[in-house]
Amino acid sequence: MTAYRLALAALAATALLGCKREERRFREMPPAATASNAVIVSELQPGPAFVEAGMRNPYEDNAYAVSEGKTLFNQMNCSGCHSHGGGGIGPPLTDNEWIYGSDPQNIFATITEGRPGGMPAFRGRIPNYQVWQLAAYVRSLGGLQGKAIRSSRDDHMMYKESEQARDKGHPEATFVPPPSEKP
Repeated sequence: MTAYRLALAALAATALLGCKREERRFREMPPAATASNAVIVSELQPGPAFVEAGMRNPYEDNAYAVSEGKTLFNQMNCSGCHSHGGGGIGPPLTDNEWIYGSDPQNIFATITEGRPGGMPAFRGRIPNYQVWQLAAYVRSLGGLQGKAIRSSRDDHMMYKESEQARDKGHPEATFVPPPSEKP
């Protein structure tokens, strides 16, 4: 009986040590969105036409932050234009065509600087850590997060397969800047 209990305790200890839990950083402040190594994204966007090269979203693999981003998406009425990610006045966020790119720094720049033709600039209106949470949620809408990280859609919005059921995608940027006209 003692060997049985010892084996059971060893099995339980192995199971507990083998579980890798997500690290939850609830109030971590992300890096500032100032560009020192700038990359030109497009000449069509308002404000500075750059994003920082190699900028990484610290909330990218954080389910809590994606959930907070979903809440912000609804509270900031992003659904008014993007129709819960399916597109409306604003472009859809659930497809594989991203006009300005699907990298976290491109989404951050879109939210903070705005885009011509309708996307307002939110720099100074939303703290950077919330912009990063929104960016993480927007990427989850496009299936760019792991299945365990993605936020699920509300039941009444299930017009297609849940983001959690889709494989991780890699959308390509569809915007091609026009050739510069230099005299």
